[in-house]
Amino acid sequence: MNADIIIVGAGPAGLLLAGDLAGAGVRVTVVERRTGESPLSRAFAVHARTLELLDMRGLADQAIAGGTTVPGLLIWDHVVIGMTDLPGRHPYMLVTPQYEIERLLMRRALGNGAELLSGHEVTGVEQDGEGVTVRVRALDEDAGTLRASYVVGADGRHSTVREAAGIGFPGHAVARSVMLADVRLTEKPRELLSVNGVRQGFVFIAPFGDGWYRIIGRDHADGDLPDDVPVNFEELKRLTRECYGTDFGMHDPRWMSRFHSEERQAVHYRAGRVFIAGDAAHVHAPAGGQGMNTGLQDAANLSWKLAAAVRGWAPAGLLESYEAERHPVGRTVLRTSGLLTWLALLRSPVARAVRNQVSGAVMNIRPLRRAVALNMLSGIAVRYPAPDGAHAWVGRRVPDLALAGDAPGRLYEALRRGRFVLVTRLGPPAGWSDRVDHVAPAEASAAARCMLVRPDGYLAWAGDRSDDAGLAEALTRWCGPAA
Repeated sequence: MNADIIIVGAGPAGLLLAGDLAGAGVRVTVVERRTGESPLSRAFAVHARTLELLDMRGLADQAIAGGTTVPGLLIWDHVVIGMTDLPGRHPYMLVTPQYEIERLLMRRALGNGAELLSGHEVTGVEQDGEGVTVRVRALDEDAGTLRASYVVGADGRHSTVREAAGIGFPGHAVARSVMLADVRLTEKPRELLSVNGVRQGFVFIAPFGDGWYRIIGRDHADGDLPDDVPVNFEELKRLTRECYGTDFGMHDPRWMSRFHSEERQAVHYRAGRVFIAGDAAHVHAPAGGQGMNTGLQDAANLSWKLAAAVRGWAPAGLLESYEAERHPVGRTVLRTSGLLTWLALLRSPVARAVRNQVSGAVMNIRPLRRAVALNMLSGIAVRYPAPDGAHAWVGRRVPDLALAGDAPGRLYEALRRGRFVLVTRLGPPAGWSDRVDHVAPAEASAAARCMLVRPDGYLAWAGDRSDDAGLAEALTRWCGPAA
């Protein structure tokens, strides 16, 4: 074996996965076709749950320092989906170029010991009962092969790994001839992400915080222009004036392109020893800015499960749980982004008036406003299926609890080792210390309570610490037999 795990694709999902696995002592090789950093900003929004996952890796503060935080999303030029009511340390969205997130994740992955093969293209993937063979080609050289126990395709919507594994990727185009540009603005818009759709089309505006703005627009008059047709900057300015009444003094575009937005999801996220994550597993419209976030959360779910398999203590069904948990999340994200895109593309004045009125009424009701932010965008409300008879909170996100001890800290800091964390004021049971850390909650009233927290920050078990049999059963179910 050249490596325990081969990851194809050095985008956000692949790099987070590589950093996690290498940090767990797993031999990881990342194969990337690019030879340098991509100058394109592509994704730009980091939602609250993703910031929590970055915090669990010691990266959140660095990410926030390199971007700008915005309190919500302004839709239809008057309705605000606010994030300030979200629980946790990050009640906002972070706007930062994708390449800034990739830089942080790349430094972590290489620092943890992951190997990077840049300038290498994967040309084939074949698996057998013992492992996976990956054919690679460096530039114009003859193909060579790499061998690993498992392969993860994080190589985008045109994934070679997904196709080689025979995983279907059904879907359809939802918006064609969408213009995209990074520009300067003379007039400063409101400090929100903003989208407005009118009869002529729609425009989305996001502030990067460094004086640059991302503009995404669709002009219905363009019809279905091919992606390689250059963007007319004057057309983009005109469309912005139609949507907002001003083009904000738009000038100095540093990058412009045209793309079509598709809505697709892989039929499966696993085929034997091959897994897929990120855009290789799901693509959708950029509305809501959930693409990169969903991919990073895929990687956070998969990494510790693969590490357990490589190290030999993965209990039965653990690898299968990746698809069972993440496929429904991807389906929900497709529906959410599709709904927002459909609303933005409405052309009928009556339909747009109903859209505006209903959206405004919903956002004026605080519980509904909070529910929209929680369930549609932030990722905070994502939960995974719990076993029958389990505690009601099993499978849900665990808040960042304050911890007691000689060096008090937070739960998310304790999760930075990539291991399970047992939160209890009483001592841990013997036998799992090689994969489970023990911390004590700061809250005095929690003396009798006990929680087993997964490495991705979701609850695996909750109960009374005196229930030794229940805790041992949970540890065995999630962490394998005691050493």
